[in-house]
Amino acid sequence: MSYPNQNPYGPPPGQQPQQPNYGYPQQPQPPSPYGPYPGGGGMPGMQMQYPTAMPGGVKAARVLLFVLSGLNLIGLVLAVMGLGGVSKASHNASPYAAADDITAMNVGKGLLIAVIVIIVIFTAAAITLAAQFANGGRGVRTGTIVFGVANIMLSLFTFPIGLVHTILGILVLVFVSKDEGNAWFNRPRY
Repeated sequence: MSYPNQNPYGPPPGQQPQQPNYGYPQQPQPPSPYGPYPGGGGMPGMQMQYPTAMPGGVKAARVLLFVLSGLNLIGLVLAVMGLGGVSKASHNASPYAAADDITAMNVGKGLLIAVIVIIVIFTAAAITLAAQFANGGRGVRTGTIVFGVANIMLSLFTFPIGLVHTILGILVLVFVSKDEGNAWFNRPRY
């Protein structure tokens, strides 16, 4: 049966078209804390909504940075104790000790000093970045990603001992690089 000037597949005259539900009951969706388009440029004319509270992944990355700085402080104490042992051994060396032994102690001492400087730099960077998570912007996110990559690279050189640092560095990278991290660090600050 065909109606004049009507779509042959539409409803008969006088009836309203119905929304298809495809057999699933329609349930209201909870509002997203990121608005309709997280981290992206929304549709023209729409107000972009950003998170007002720090997302869980970003909080976890912040905590992991503090944990990494704590582990670095433990390593710093051990390195300083090792430096003391090398210094005592070089002072107590026999005047008849081989020149190679004294050179080896000096190289060991220099290497320990370099390790101590690297530990201090990484500890200060981790604490500074973690402290800036609440009000930081894209620079804090970028710095955290660079810190995570450098942490992973250095921890691979000390693989069996540095495995914890490797895992924590990977987790920091993942949590900060997710969309919720992007939305948090790109939010407007007033």
